Amino acid sequence: MAAHLHRIDPEANMARFYCIDVAATLFGDVSVLRTWGRIGTPGRTSIETCASVEEAERAASQTLRQKTRRGYLHVGQMLPPDLAV
Repeated sequence: MAAHLHRIDPEANMARFYCIDVAATLFGDVSVLRTWGRIGTPGRTSIETCASVEEAERAASQTLRQKTRRGYLHVGQMLPPDLAV
């Protein structure tokens, strides 16, 4: 599972990104990798290690729900600025 989200509000000078991915570690665990920040910057990264794939998927899904409730959109759902109202 991987997702790339953006939240852009020109009036508030807001241009944020949020990336989340689930990946296996070298030791047999599974990690949830979260990267966030202002678009155009490297951002910050957080790694949460989980005991199982199901636990990692659950944590990633919960984060995605929170972000979409706060106005983040999947990059594929974004409208070009000239078409946005």
